[in-house]
Amino acid sequence: MTNLTLKQLRYFEALARHNHFGRAADACAISQPAISVQIKELEEALGTELFERGARQIRLTNFGEQFALRVRDILRSVDELGDLARASRDRLVGRLRIGVIPTIAPYLLPTIIGNLARVHDGLDIHVRETLTQKLIQELAEGRLDAAIVALPVSEPSLTEVVLFAENFVLVRPGDDEGKPVPNRETLREMRLLLLEEGHCFRDQALSFCSMHSARPRELLDGSSLSTLVQMVSAGIGVTLIPEMAVAVETRSASVSVARFKSPQPSRTIGMIWRKTSPIAKQLLEISEVVRQSADALREQHDPISSSHRSWT
Repeated sequence: MTNLTLKQLRYFEALARHNHFGRAADACAISQPAISVQIKELEEALGTELFERGARQIRLTNFGEQFALRVRDILRSVDELGDLARASRDRLVGRLRIGVIPTIAPYLLPTIIGNLARVHDGLDIHVRETLTQKLIQELAEGRLDAAIVALPVSEPSLTEVVLFAENFVLVRPGDDEGKPVPNRETLREMRLLLLEEGHCFRDQALSFCSMHSARPRELLDGSSLSTLVQMVSAGIGVTLIPEMAVAVETRSASVSVARFKSPQPSRTIGMIWRKTSPIAKQLLEISEVVRQSADALREQHDPISSSHRSWT
């Protein structure tokens, strides 16, 4: 067992994560035969099999599951050694792995990446867009440096920094322009379009409508905010979207946008990272760039009407 290499451990971790040689090879940017050889050599060095190989899928053996836990700790520690070196410099350079939830990424990322590249020209930015729970898991495993999510996440191991707050608006068919805005009770009786299970924005919208235990009259799921708005444009129902999404999602849809009466539904957006991260100080600086990017984006969208005002 003296011949284990970091390369083998990284290939093993990728295979354990994807449960598929082809996908793991793609993630590691190598050929499938190459990763197969490396895994086989690793198993031979350990003297036991790490994976059960089926016709269509592979899975970890009992020993492989225990081994995977140790390997993730080792790889995270190795990555943090690099972070220690980066933390000793005046400014952050090298790879920055940042996660973003889908209801933020399309609207903020272009501005964020542009500003980060300008302020920190030595950064190699890698973006991961997925749901909050997946981002938290990948942060814990050391596969991400930070993530932009809706707060709170309430994870004791993570630092949470508030960036900004924004309201939700009601999107209705264009023919509903000027009609009274429904209250929560009325909204529960309407055909409400929401994101599918797993999106925190869905939970926030349901919370506003007080629908945790009771089902609305009709509840339809969509895979993205764009899908929801287009469904509204087709007259299928109504939906809620965050204000930052209005300019992008309603520009090609025949819909009307209206604000709710106070208290308006809202969410708090923040940035999270591991409390033990050696680059925590630099990540705090990054979060300030993200905050400024959000402010700049807000200023770009001047109010058009009372129902199309920019998010705050």
